[in-house]
Amino acid sequence: MFDPTLHHLIANTIRGLAMDAVQKAESGHPGMPMGMADAAVVLWTQFLKHNPADPTWPDRDRFVLSAGHGSLLLYSLLYLTGYDLTLEDIHNFRQWHSKTPGHPENFLTPGVETTTGPLGQGISNAVGMAIAERWLAAQFNRPGFDIINHHTYVIASDGDLMEGVSHEVSALAGHLGLGKLIVLYDDNHITIDGSTELSFSEDVLARYEAYHWHTQRVDGHNPAAVATALRAAVNETERPSLIACRTHIGYGSPHKQDTAKAHGEPLGQDEVRLTKERLGWPVEPPFYVPPEVLETMRRLGAAGGDHQADWQALFTRYAEVYPELAATFQQAIQGELPAGWEAHFPTFDSKPLATRAASGAVLNAIVPHLPSLLGGSADLTGSNNTLPKGVSYLRRGDFSGRYLHFGIREHGMGGILNGLARHGGVRPYGGTFLVFSDYMRPTIRLAAMMGLPVIYVFTHDSIGLGEDGPTHQPVEHLMSLRAIPRLVVFRPADAWETAAGWRVALARRDGPTALVLTRQKLPVLAPGQVGNVTDGRVERAMRGAYVLRDENEPQAILIGTGSEVHLALAAQELLAAQSIPARVVSMPSWELFEQQPAAYRESVLPSNVTARVSIEAGVRLGWERYVGQNGISLGLERFGASAPYETLYREFGLTAEALAAAGLASLQRTRLK
Repeated sequence: MFDPTLHHLIANTIRGLAMDAVQKAESGHPGMPMGMADAAVVLWTQFLKHNPADPTWPDRDRFVLSAGHGSLLLYSLLYLTGYDLTLEDIHNFRQWHSKTPGHPENFLTPGVETTTGPLGQGISNAVGMAIAERWLAAQFNRPGFDIINHHTYVIASDGDLMEGVSHEVSALAGHLGLGKLIVLYDDNHITIDGSTELSFSEDVLARYEAYHWHTQRVDGHNPAAVATALRAAVNETERPSLIACRTHIGYGSPHKQDTAKAHGEPLGQDEVRLTKERLGWPVEPPFYVPPEVLETMRRLGAAGGDHQADWQALFTRYAEVYPELAATFQQAIQGELPAGWEAHFPTFDSKPLATRAASGAVLNAIVPHLPSLLGGSADLTGSNNTLPKGVSYLRRGDFSGRYLHFGIREHGMGGILNGLARHGGVRPYGGTFLVFSDYMRPTIRLAAMMGLPVIYVFTHDSIGLGEDGPTHQPVEHLMSLRAIPRLVVFRPADAWETAAGWRVALARRDGPTALVLTRQKLPVLAPGQVGNVTDGRVERAMRGAYVLRDENEPQAILIGTGSEVHLALAAQELLAAQSIPARVVSMPSWELFEQQPAAYRESVLPSNVTARVSIEAGVRLGWERYVGQNGISLGLERFGASAPYETLYREFGLTAEALAAAGLASLQRTRLK
């Protein structure tokens, strides 16, 4: 039993730091850290297995503050236990270049497992982390060698459990029986607008019981009760656990406890003074940390080194008995791929092939050679071609497979993919239709922000999917995704470019990649020579754009992506029949092309050739950067329609004839100038 007096001191230290930091910054959320301090101290002093000296050791427990607005709760705990965070950093809360931003950012603050703030995302990532723990244990643990054996703990708010994404992931977590996932629910009955009674009257515990979770309800300000509930949750190995901690937001504040005023604004100097007096806490100095609190917490943090030392000794013995497994494990944890992995990519003949089918062929070929690759689909497995041959799926009690059935939960899938990537040891991919990337956009944005190497397999990429009609035909989605910083969007023109896209995605370690693939079959161009260009297409496609077919002294440039590249090749022939030499450029990825040296970009799109036409079966917005003032962009400025795709391309003017005519018009513009 942890000393109650010492517990009280630590909890009030956190409350004091939260009040003072928010007051100094003149912005922030003091109420949640003040309310959840008791429960968090129980978790961090009695249960959490971690080592501040090495925040990334593989078998640490994961702690996710899904209620990221309460970031000072986490920052205080990190500082007190000895992570690379100082009291000065707490002083600099929400300031420029601070290690304590308004919401936790994994790329800024040591010890922060994942970026949170948008509600529902943290608990979603945590489900991914818990899946990763179970999956890695199934792949690598051997009798007597549980090298992966840890828990994922979450603090979530009312807002987290209102957001739809938390429903999606919680249902899947219960379905899979993630017994090492434990959520402390900050049941404080307050949101920004006021009491949760305004919009939230469901029985949360009953809902989670229906999800097949283990549930408990405790007084969140009773440390002994919280500890008892956590022990019961740890002992429950077949179901994830939700502990509803009834707390008081802004605990101790005479006038703002249990009000929305404590949620998202400073208490005010007078209220800070009154609160400290009520808590029996020194009013001065601000940011006060009793020496015995710091000594105790640093000692507890240092004890994490013993946990890691025990694990390292176990792993050393494991490596002696299972050297190949140990090497594979270390490689996976470090995010590295096996030597020579590129050699296992398939080859393609000239038979027309949808790029989604080519992607499936790539997966079939490489999955046996990439042990860290784990993926799935949001109930579109057969359409996305995301299930490799001979691979089984993860299910309750059996995580030995390599495939995840996410169900019809695109948003949840995105959050889980981020959690898999943040856990480490897993290279995740997930599939759905491109149009449904809208459901995933918040999680894609966060993957890009965190620099996570998540791979998205987006099929049915345009009006080319045909008869399903405008609800399923993406029009604005390519441009929408291209607007996300650090996301690489790759829309290949054929099977060989699809292989290039997978090579790019797997090689990346600093951000996500979206592979955008066709439903309809496309011609397969030669892997090397096309026209008078002879070097390897796969390697050139990996540069984002390249000259696919050229003519001497081209007067016009035709730029295409995906299925429309083949229209550009046909249009080039039409122009050649009129004695107008044109260059065809395939541009599968704007982002990769922009990363190339200026000299390379000039060699592909020479500035002296200003007659340019782009063609893409989507909105034209953005193409002006490549076609310039004299150029013309062919695309769509409306939603699609239900008809065979050949009819749609013809009716919407996306034809070789229209492209050739646009080339002539662009050339005429240059001559008039």
